[in-house]
Amino acid sequence: MSTAARAPRPATRADLDALPENVVGEVIDGVLYTFPRPRPRHAFAEVRVGADLDSAFGRGRGGPGGWWILVEPGLELENAPEVVPDLAAWRKERVPSLPANEPIRLVPDWICEILSPSTRAHDQLIKRRLYARLGVNYLWFVDPDTRSLSVCKLVDGHWYELGVYGPDERIRAEPFDAVELEMRDWWLPEAP
Repeated sequence: MSTAARAPRPATRADLDALPENVVGEVIDGVLYTFPRPRPRHAFAEVRVGADLDSAFGRGRGGPGGWWILVEPGLELENAPEVVPDLAAWRKERVPSLPANEPIRLVPDWICEILSPSTRAHDQLIKRRLYARLGVNYLWFVDPDTRSLSVCKLVDGHWYELGVYGPDERIRAEPFDAVELEMRDWWLPEAP
């Protein structure tokens, strides 16, 4: 379960650095949010979605390339000195290179959040609003529990749902619709 702590002063990077190693934290609008480390179902989906997209769109293997795709990049953006989406991507035509040894201060073109019981409300309320305010063009929510994908596009500051897809579908979803993706590969097999 996530916790939000409103201190008498806005939270800072020092508050994040003071967190125990087994806790993930973000600071958004001066509030420190903390979560337990992701569980295997979440981590598996994150790796699989990232690998599918990076192969075709990052490295151009079987796809057009042209994107930087990162897993859990630390972003320093407006009123969010540390926000960590599960996956984020930038079009190379807009961002020719990424900083190697400093935080990323460029708004991504696409973000994907992998939902879990401890992050679901935070991702769908707090972070969704932040991403709209920042001008992220596309937002995906991958839900390993329901084995579904929700694809949203930002239009005039509002999220529009472009589609919701189920566990075994083959999809073409914006902004990565140039390649068909098989969602069944994103889910951790159920234990017997």
